[in-house]
Amino acid sequence: MNYQFRDDSYAFPLADQVRRARNLGPAPIRLLLADDHPVVRAGLRAVLETEPGFEVVADVPTAEEAVERAARPGVDVVLMDLQFGGRMLGSQATAAITAREGAPHVLVLTTFDTDADILAAIEAGATGYLLKDAPPEELAAAVRAAAAGKSALAPTIALRLMDRMRAPAAALSRRETEVLQLVADGLSNAAISKRLFLSQATVKSHLVHIYAKLGVDSRTAAVAAATARGLIRR
Repeated sequence: MNYQFRDDSYAFPLADQVRRARNLGPAPIRLLLADDHPVVRAGLRAVLETEPGFEVVADVPTAEEAVERAARPGVDVVLMDLQFGGRMLGSQATAAITAREGAPHVLVLTTFDTDADILAAIEAGATGYLLKDAPPEELAAAVRAAAAGKSALAPTIALRLMDRMRAPAAALSRRETEVLQLVADGLSNAAISKRLFLSQATVKSHLVHIYAKLGVDSRTAAVAAATARGLIRR
């Protein structure tokens, strides 16, 4: 496969040794950018490369390429989008990356802030979750936190997770959120059953639980209530 991105990572291990030997300070935090929009990748590179101690070693347009590049040496933090328009989602790529021993940390950087997106990313092993409208200084701080293995959450994301912890009985599970998102997308119970490899009885059971948690009695009302609370996308 012929990737179209800049990649100088194999020089870094030796460069790091020389840097330490000469007491030139800590090695830079090496970043991999994964986003399907060229303008976004270019913008992130421009912002991050002006930040002291950062080095963008590569940028890729697909989740699959992010997984493959992150498996090679020379990456400390992956900045991962969630939607790529391809077969693999950012949350799936995150799970594949973090499953490897000694893997780089993953910082999700996206426009999506629903419960389904947040939970999928966190459960996949993301160290942090930031929205793309974050100011540069917040992005830089999140990258440094992620590189150190510390949690880095946008304030709105942290509040969302705290709300779920305060009222777990009223919070939709990941599967319930998936089912309701597909309902919002216009899929029938039969179509949802095929998409999620569930029986139609199980889909109906999830809907019953969803109605109870949201205090509604129909698919339309459930979608409206969940959208208003930011649980799903419309």
